[in-house]
Parts: sequence; C-alpha cells; structure tokens
Amino acid sequence: MSAENGNGAREPEVTLTEIALLVADFPGPDIESATTAVAHERDLAKPRRALGRLEELAEWLATWQGRHPPRIERPCVSVFAGNHGVVAQGVAAFPPEVTAAMVQTFADGGGAINQMSAALDADFRVFELALEVPTKDFTQEAAMTDKDCARAMAYGMMAVEQGVDVIALGEMGIGNTTVAAALSAALFGGDAAEWVGPGAGGDSDQMDRKRAAVDAGLALHRGEITSPLDALRRLGGYELAGICGAIIAARMGRVPVVLDGFVATAAAAVIAKLAPGGLDHCIVGHLSREPGHKKLCDLLGKKPVLDLDMALGEATGAALAIHILRAAALCHSDMAKLSDVLKKAGPQT
Repeated sequence: MSAENGNGAREPEVTLTEIALLVADFPGPDIESATTAVAHERDLAKPRRALGRLEELAEWLATWQGRHPPRIERPCVSVFAGNHGVVAQGVAAFPPEVTAAMVQTFADGGGAINQMSAALDADFRVFELALEVPTKDFTQEAAMTDKDCARAMAYGMMAVEQGVDVIALGEMGIGNTTVAAALSAALFGGDAAEWVGPGAGGDSDQMDRKRAAVDAGLALHRGEITSPLDALRRLGGYELAGICGAIIAARMGRVPVVLDGFVATAAAAVIAKLAPGGLDHCIVGHLSREPGHKKLCDLLGKKPVLDLDMALGEATGAALAIHILRAAALCHSDMAKLSDVLKKAGPQT
C-alpha cells in the first residue's frame, strides 16, 4: 500500500506480482506436530476413530498451528465489508447503503455475528474497505485496478494479529453473491446458470438480472484473464480481496483459517488456483444454502464442518464451527489415555 509513515516518507506499495510470489513460497505443514497428534490420538480412551471427524480436525489444528497439543485460547472473527458497482445492474434485493448500515449494526453489537462471537469469547473485528467508493461495474470494466486490488489484499493481511490461534473469515457486501458467482465461473468454468443463486432474496426478475450480469461480466473478461489474481481484480470485490489477504497472512503466521459461506470460499478459491495446497490451512465452516457453494466446496475438496441451512454471511457459520474445533482440541488434549483406563480395569483375560 502507498501511505505516509510517521516521518512523512512514502511506504512502498505491494503489487499483485509480489503477492503471487508470497503464495508460491507458502510454508508447508508442521509434520512433527501432525505425527505427534496422530500418535497421541491412538492412545485416547475410546475405540479407534470413534470420534470420527473430530479426530481429523484436532490433527489438522495441530498441523497448522505447528504445536501439540492444539488449543484454541484466542479465536478471532473478522468480517470484511465492501460495495460493488455491479449492483447498478439491479442484481441485489437491497441498496448498497445497507452495507454501511450493517457495519454500524455490528459496531452497535446488534448483528447475529456479534452474538456468536460473544458466545465463542472471540475477538471480533470489522474491516471496512472504502464503502463510499464501490468497485467498478464488472459488466462494463474491471472491478478493480491492480493497485486497488493489491491494496485491499494488504489491508486484509492486517486481520491476522499476533497471538490469534484460529481465525474465522466472513464478509458483508450488498451484491457480493453476484460477484462470488462470477469469480467462481471465471476460475472453474461454467456460466451464470451453474453458479448464480438467490443471495439475500428477490423476485424472478432480479434473478434474471443477476444471471445476465454474470454472463455479461464473463463475456467481457474471460478471454483477458491472465491469472487467478487477475480474475479477482476483474470480477471480484474489495472484501473478497481482503479475505484473500487474510488467508495469506494466516498461512505465513501459522494460524488455521475457518472460511464462512459462498462468498468467503470464492475468495479463497483464488489462493487455491494460485498454488497447489494453498488452502490446506483452511477449512469451510458450514455449507451455505447458496447453491453455488456446494459446487465450489466439491471442486476445492473441502467438506464443510456444519450444514445448518444458513445463508447469512457475516462469518456466522465459520464462528459456529470454531465451537466444534474447540471441542475437538479439548478431547484430544484432555481425554484420559486408553492405556491408563486398561490399567484401572486390572489384568485382562
């Protein structure tokens, strides 16, 4: 980002090329912690694999925290908010001013995610990305310049603070399921009919406009896209770029990531396309009711932790999944050992 420091000097700007190099140099899993977790799980007081996916989640947590036992002592929930020029095409059930109104609702403690973060005892942060200056309408031109996309990604990297041991990533932005559908189609193929869902609701005419906008955006940009990051800047949005930045910073800082629904997963898909294994430190917290989300999860090889028929966004599904992660970590670290139980039972015949 270009900004003045305390001495009035200009800070250098990060570029999309530099960001791509960061992703290419991602640190891998902590094999020692992973191996220790697997060995430890085998001696817990239960039949082998009796806790099913909870065991896998505990092992995943240890692998990407880089420590054993895994633990969740300081969870963080981060919501990125942005506005979109494509809303001018009539694709959304609400006007863009609702994005800022919802951000204020979060500040006042009145959102669903406020209650879920409180129940989790998590740090809760909202990152606004130029709500008063929406992206450009991607049916007419690229949504963002290279510079603005890189700047939003750099801002997203700030979400990963030292000491955080797991982070939930979500979003708020009127029109962003249209953006997620267009970006998913650009990354994985297909047209609007395969990716567009109802989003926050609306009538059949609004759905027709939404599909038309996605197809128009794909027709304009698909032949010009040079990389996954170029797809993001042409068809994405500031909040999606911010989520990408947070995912990168989390990988560099060994902080496991829990993704929310369709929009957050579409943002994350950019990282998956940039580097094999780029999302290995991420899980999907829940399966959104938005139909494109299941298709996207299948393509990414991600099995959501929960399926509660939710489609709210705001990181709500991701926050709920951290409760499951915490339970998995506690079982892994605090259960008795099977060998100790058998000793108490006395000689076996």
